[in-house]
Amino acid sequence: MVNKDVPAKPLIIWLGTNTCAGDMLSLLNAKDPGYQELISSIAELRFDYLLGASEGSDAINVLDDLQKNHKAAYILVVEGSIPTRSNGLYSVIGYRNGKAWTALQAVRELGAEARYVVAAGTCAAFGGIYAAAPNPSKCVSLQAVLDRKVINVPGCPINPEWMMGTLNHLIQYGEPALDDYSRPKLFYGETIHNLCQRRDYFDNSIFAVKPGEPWCMYKIGCKGPVTYADCPVRQWNGEHLSWPVKANTPCIGCASPEFPDGDVPFFEHLPDVKLPGIKVTANRVGLLTGAVTVLGIGAHLMGSILTGRLRKH
Repeated sequence: MVNKDVPAKPLIIWLGTNTCAGDMLSLLNAKDPGYQELISSIAELRFDYLLGASEGSDAINVLDDLQKNHKAAYILVVEGSIPTRSNGLYSVIGYRNGKAWTALQAVRELGAEARYVVAAGTCAAFGGIYAAAPNPSKCVSLQAVLDRKVINVPGCPINPEWMMGTLNHLIQYGEPALDDYSRPKLFYGETIHNLCQRRDYFDNSIFAVKPGEPWCMYKIGCKGPVTYADCPVRQWNGEHLSWPVKANTPCIGCASPEFPDGDVPFFEHLPDVKLPGIKVTANRVGLLTGAVTVLGIGAHLMGSILTGRLRKH
């Protein structure tokens, strides 16, 4: 006889805080495995703020049950940043015992009992759009309000496979290898610049002067040199058809910790790059990434660097 209190499949809570819902909508476009396979064969999506059929107290009761009876048995996925002003009243999950249950309270309580906590999208991972200046609701990242590890899967929105791959890895193998920003190295292990199909144009100083031209868009604002994601090789649109640069528009760095404030203006040359304890100009970053990559692509670029060609252009 099966114990009804023991879930047959891993449990997932997908909680929405201050969000546009773009990350869940993006996940619905996953192909292999797809969303239907995720919820029918891989895991049980016990709560979903956007797609759930229950509402009101019925929905809150689901979360109460998970927190009380399935400790360390569920994966908490949070989409959106967490407002902290006015004790979090800028985002209310629902009403509990007649009182507003804020996103700030919910993520702290549910996060404390979760097996894994995953930040879906840049807003949850780093604050993102809702934490952009002047940030009237005092939004912060998920990690900023939790005293435990958060696995960050940034993007605005996420590529469906980044989240699907992360969830599958957690279920099948446990926590994936993470970088210094707690992002899975599977998807965020290399810069867009180094993976870009237009990298040869950069190496040969062939730059676009306006969007729509087929050359390297570094000079018109592409944030590829400072953005870690595999967009150029994974691509988007379900069938891996395209991505921003292939569609003749610069990368705006939506998966980066500094997005959006640190990446604007989007269509202007990169500002200085500011990292903890370091300040490097974007031109220098281009030279450094070129110098590193030259070890793998031969002596041609090294000659360009030594003769000052890249610095000149």
